Amino acid sequence: MKILILSCKTGGGHDAAGFAVKEALEKQGHEAVMFDYLTLAGQKVSDTVGDVYVNTVKKMPHVFGAVYQIGMAASRIMRKSPVYYVNGKMGKYLGAYLEAEHFDAILMPHLYPAETITYMKRHGFHIPFTAAIMTDYTCIPFWEETDCDYYVVAHEEMVDKCVKRGIPREKLLPLGIPVSEKFSKKADKRKAREYLHLPLEGIHYLLIGGSMGAGDLEKLTQQFCRTREEGEFLTVVCGNNKKIFQKMKKNFREEEAVFLVGQTRQMALYMKACDMIYTKPGGLTSTEAAVSGIPIVHTAPIPGCETANKKFFVKHGLSLAPRSMEAQMRKGRALLKDREKTAEMKKAQKQVIPADSAEKIVELLEAGTAGQEVCRKEA
Repeated sequence: MKILILSCKTGGGHDAAGFAVKEALEKQGHEAVMFDYLTLAGQKVSDTVGDVYVNTVKKMPHVFGAVYQIGMAASRIMRKSPVYYVNGKMGKYLGAYLEAEHFDAILMPHLYPAETITYMKRHGFHIPFTAAIMTDYTCIPFWEETDCDYYVVAHEEMVDKCVKRGIPREKLLPLGIPVSEKFSKKADKRKAREYLHLPLEGIHYLLIGGSMGAGDLEKLTQQFCRTREEGEFLTVVCGNNKKIFQKMKKNFREEEAVFLVGQTRQMALYMKACDMIYTKPGGLTSTEAAVSGIPIVHTAPIPGCETANKKFFVKHGLSLAPRSMEAQMRKGRALLKDREKTAEMKKAQKQVIPADSAEKIVELLEAGTAGQEVCRKEA
């Protein structure tokens, strides 16, 4: 089986979900090709789209939230949105690529290629079996105007929400958000710290701003330093945000309890090494942390889908989400000291968030490409 996985550079979560399925496919002996499909129109197109998204999220999150809400309203009344027509222009590039290469199925952990595939279907292109992955705990605008064979959603609760937005129920599969198997594997905490050159003893907190280094990483670190207790340490992952990474290296160079990390491929290991994670409620990072079995404190969300993610996690007891930074640090410490509540959160994470989503998606692709009826299994 040869699978094409199409993503694009608007946040690292989409790529992470795609790579998780690629990993699972290759483990089963299948071939998987994954790339940013916008590069088919040229690297400049991909860079422009990515830069606009990232800069809006990092510098004007409330503008992003407003646009998201406008999109939610517009998707209820529009049959075809501007998003559909803009991504439809990618059809000629993707069509040429599919003619040159043969694939048994196309997997899309992003809305944009799904819009392109839908446009191509309506204009006579031959398209193989298709499946989309929603990487948040809600249905973002415009998924309902796409036409994929199946949609993988994060949880059973999302099914009714997607149906209300216009996606056929029979196409919705609550298989969960796929993450790499590295996050579910057991690892010795002390050995993980040793490998990462972190202090072997003490309480370790992990602060993440997603792939973009978004959120108030500097202010949260300041709050930790002001209230730090003996034997506590903080590792801050700044992602690909070089500006905040350099700024924090300068401002916290005297803080021996603070460890700064830029872009890393060792996120699973950092999660194994820590006792608690502070993170904005991105769909992928939150899922990775839950699969890792780590107590989670959610920091301020980027308005939009992350707000829905936070509500889902809090509702099911998978995280805490105090509003102020002071409360986030204080309640996080209190949670760690309460073994019963910590155990309850970890138990809820294991019950609600599946660790084997990627494997289930491989089974979906195998059944779909073989022309078999896909069985609707709950996550």
